[in-house]
Amino acid sequence: MNRSLIRSLRFMRRHAVVAVLAILAVLAGALADLAAPQVVRRILDTGVAEGRTDLLLGSALTLVGIAVAGGLAQFVQGYLSARASHGAAFEMRNTIFEKLQRLSFAWHDTAETGQLVTRVTSDVDLVREFVGGGLVQAISAFILLVGAMAFLLAMNWQLALVAFLAIPATVFVLLRFVTRLGPTFRATQQRLAALNAVLQENVAGTRIVKLFVREPYEAERYRRANEALLEQGLTVRRTVANAFPLLFSTGTVGVVLVTIVGATQVVAGTLTVGELVAFTSYLFLLLQPLFTLGFGAQQVARAGASAQRLFEVLDTPVEITERPDAVAPERIEGRVEFRDVSMRYPGAEAETLSGVSFAVEAGTTVAIVGSTGSGKTTLVNLVPRFYDATDGAVLVDGHDVRDLALGALRSAIGVVMQDTFLFTGTIAENIAYGRPSATHAEIEAAARAAAIHDFIASLSDGYGTRVGERGITLSGGQRQRVAVARALLVEPRILIMDDSASSLDAETEVALRGELERLMEGRTTFGIASRLATVRSADLVLVLDAGRIVDRGTHEELMTGSCVYAEIAASQLADASSLSVPQMCTLLAEGDEA
Repeated sequence: MNRSLIRSLRFMRRHAVVAVLAILAVLAGALADLAAPQVVRRILDTGVAEGRTDLLLGSALTLVGIAVAGGLAQFVQGYLSARASHGAAFEMRNTIFEKLQRLSFAWHDTAETGQLVTRVTSDVDLVREFVGGGLVQAISAFILLVGAMAFLLAMNWQLALVAFLAIPATVFVLLRFVTRLGPTFRATQQRLAALNAVLQENVAGTRIVKLFVREPYEAERYRRANEALLEQGLTVRRTVANAFPLLFSTGTVGVVLVTIVGATQVVAGTLTVGELVAFTSYLFLLLQPLFTLGFGAQQVARAGASAQRLFEVLDTPVEITERPDAVAPERIEGRVEFRDVSMRYPGAEAETLSGVSFAVEAGTTVAIVGSTGSGKTTLVNLVPRFYDATDGAVLVDGHDVRDLALGALRSAIGVVMQDTFLFTGTIAENIAYGRPSATHAEIEAAARAAAIHDFIASLSDGYGTRVGERGITLSGGQRQRVAVARALLVEPRILIMDDSASSLDAETEVALRGELERLMEGRTTFGIASRLATVRSADLVLVLDAGRIVDRGTHEELMTGSCVYAEIAASQLADASSLSVPQMCTLLAEGDEA
């Protein structure tokens, strides 16, 4: 049993009483199995040999009672072990899900959804099967093994030694079997996860697949992943098929030797027929646990591989942690300062941000512009601590964000991401996601502010309309406006809008901008801008290039003093000036010379 599998037993702690009762039921069943051969011996040596029908009847009733008791013990053991194992699975799923919630954005950036789904479902179930079945079988096998050996030695130690000759070979085959199965089952789970990843991507991206007529390619990709899983499954079956004939062969050799030597002793008069039959029964009870372990070995190997995969997630260090003495201010005003901040993503060769410094007072509206890959999204992601800066410090109200309680920090920040995500549920539930206690009037007010109320009211179910997975039943602009309403409902002191108007038409953007400008009063707002109108209304514009702030100022100041900003305005902002980039830069250069 590998270390991860042993560690998985800690999930049984809350169900220890049920597990102990299951083990007691196993013990009762094992005692019934061990008692039966003695009754058979008595029937043959006393009842049959002496013709005592009264003893035959009594012994037969005893056997029936033992069988009933054994069956009842097996039923109780099965029920209790299933109850304990499902309880353990409940604990495992909760623990791994909670860990996934605490892992950083950087970890999730590299994780595959299909792999995670497999670990939370299939891997947990395989560990549960071991806890509820394999472990109980192993305990039962151990009790039977010890009990059978004790009875064999007590009845005829010379014949017992003959029976024990088969054990070393059986154990050797068993150990080889388990050693080979572990890696093969781990590979099986990895290939199952790869198959799930292909399926998840295809289902999530089905519109793109159909748009580019890539159905045959996706079908072939899934077929290859499925074929790899099939080949791995056949490898496992071959390993099992090769091992079991050897296990049965070594056991059969032991039975043959005992039968020959025992028959000789019966002829010599040193052993009775009843004792030989009982001895053979105990020999089977001795071999049965070994065969049970052989059958259970594949379950143990699969569960061990799955337990390793579970603990790979559970053992992953949480990068964004809250300090024990973290500060939780009653109110965050919204002053934000970056002090020589640099940021490098894990595994990246270059820094995404380098030496970024600026400070804005509470209530300031900041527009961030720059070419693709300049670090705009990374900069705003550092404020709510989605990532931690590699160097330097990000401060909110004079506190390093690493010194603030995460709940206090993030509850004061509203974020509208460019890639809008909505949950399966109603529109009202999505708007109220960050504030579930909000009244319908408050939800409606947020929707009006986000210029989405009229559309919602036109739907047959209004705010009770279900939006489908990821909000698929809504257009991109509608999803974005719902996301804006969701951010506004929490009444944030700091508002971050990552190109939140990119999916809106001009008329909707104008209506939304008017409401947002009113709502942004008194709030610190960071906006990644793709439209000039958004930039014009900002108190401060930060111009990023290759992870550095190369210019800053108002829109008017930058248009007359920054060639970089002029280039961005001409090439990226949707309603930029009609001046060409060369004209702008020429004018700026002439102004510098003058």
